[in-house]
Amino acid sequence: MLNIAIGFVAIIRTTFDVPLAQQSVEQMRSTLAGMGYTLLGPSAAVTTLDEAQAAAAQLKDAPLDLLLIYQATFADSSMVLALVQQVDAPMLLWAVPEAATGGRLRLNSLCGINLAGHALTRAGFRYAYTYANPTDEAALEKLRVQAAAGRVRRKLRGSRIGRIGENPSGFETCLVNRPALRDRLGIDVVDVDLRQQVFEPSRAVPETAVDAAAARLDGRVAGLTALDTTATRGTLRTYLTLNHLAQTETLQGMAVRCWPEFFTELGCAACGAMSMLSDEQIPASCEADVNGTITQYMLQLISGEPAFGSDIVSVDRDLDALIIWHCGLAPLSMADTQVQPGVTIHSNRKLPLLMDFSLKPGVVTIARLSEATGTFRLVIGRAEIVRGEKPFSGTCGFLRFERGAEATLDCILSEGLEHHISLTYGDHRATLQALAHMLDIPVLQL
Repeated sequence: MLNIAIGFVAIIRTTFDVPLAQQSVEQMRSTLAGMGYTLLGPSAAVTTLDEAQAAAAQLKDAPLDLLLIYQATFADSSMVLALVQQVDAPMLLWAVPEAATGGRLRLNSLCGINLAGHALTRAGFRYAYTYANPTDEAALEKLRVQAAAGRVRRKLRGSRIGRIGENPSGFETCLVNRPALRDRLGIDVVDVDLRQQVFEPSRAVPETAVDAAAARLDGRVAGLTALDTTATRGTLRTYLTLNHLAQTETLQGMAVRCWPEFFTELGCAACGAMSMLSDEQIPASCEADVNGTITQYMLQLISGEPAFGSDIVSVDRDLDALIIWHCGLAPLSMADTQVQPGVTIHSNRKLPLLMDFSLKPGVVTIARLSEATGTFRLVIGRAEIVRGEKPFSGTCGFLRFERGAEATLDCILSEGLEHHISLTYGDHRATLQALAHMLDIPVLQL
C-alpha cells in the first residue's frame, strides 16, 4: 500500500450521545490505523470552534493526502469551515448511520454533513462524502480512492516537468499552457536547451558509464550487439545525460523533442533512452508533449508502475482492437513475458536504439490530460491489451475497449483529442475520477 497521510478530525456536539459518538470515533480510528494509514491531527474529538481552529493550525502545514472530517454527531458548519479554510487538502465528509429506536435521535450525523456540504458549496470548496459505519467495505474503498487521488494531487503540486526543446511544427497536440498548468495543477514547466544541456553533456559521458549501461541493458534484451555501436552508445549516453538531468534539476518527468535533431546532429535515436527512463519511473514522452508526460506521471503515481505514451495507428477488425504504437519507447517492464524483448532501428531514420516488443496482455487504464477544447479535460478509459501477431516494429499492442474499436476511435476523432494517449496496467478509473473532481477538471469517458 502507498504511504498515505490522513488528517483525521472527529466532531462531536456534547448535547448528543457522547459515549456512543466516542465509540464510533475510536472504531473509525482503529480501522484506519489497521489499514496502514498514517493518521495526523488531534487525538480527541473537537467539540467547539476554538478546538476546531486549533486542529486546523496543527494540520495546516502537514503533507496531507486527505482531510477526513468524521461527523460523529450533528454540529453546525462553523467547525468544518474553520478546518478547510486553513487545511489545503482534499476532504471527505463521513457521517454514520444510527438505529431507529423510536426514541431519542442520538447522533444526527447525516444532517451534520448535509449542513457542512451546503456551507462548503456556498464557499467554493469541493468535497466528497460517505454515509456508512466505520467498517463498511464500500465506504473504506471510497476513502482509499479519495486518499490515493489526494496523494496524486499533492505530488503534482510543486512538480517540475522538463521540456527539452520545442514541439515540432504542426504538432498542436503538444503545445504547452504554462499558466494553466501552474494554476490548476501546481506544475512548473522547466525549459531545457536541447544542444547545450543534452547534446554537449551526452558527448562527454565517460566510456565506462556507457559500458555499464550497455551491460545492464544487454541482460534484458536480445540483439543489442548487432546494432550500430556508435549510434547505440549515443542513445545510452542520452539516457545517462537525461537521468542525471532529472536528478540535478529535480525533474519529475521529461517531454523530449526527439526528432529530427537527435538523428541529424547526435546521430542516434532518443526512443531507447526514453524507454529506459520511463521504466525507472521518470516518465518521458516524445515530441515535447508536456501534457502527455504529466498524464504518464499521474498514472505512475496511481499505479506505482511505469506508464507509456503512445499513438493510435490502426484498427484490427478481427480482434476488434485499436493498434497502439510508438517507435520504441515503451518501458521494458511492459513487454510480453512470452517473448524476450528485442531492440531495433528507427523505421524512418534507420538509426538505433529503439525497443522492440509487444505489450503484455492485461487490463490497462487509458488517460490523457487534454486541452482539445481550449481548457483542460481528463480523458479516462479502461481497455484490455490482447495478444496478436506483432503488427509493426518498435513497441506496440492491441487495445480492446468494451465499447469496441470503431466506437472508441469515433469518440477520439469526433472530440478532436490529441494523438498521444497514456496507459498503465490495472483499472484506476475511480482514482482518476476522484482526482479530476478535486482539480475541478471535466471528465470525458472513452
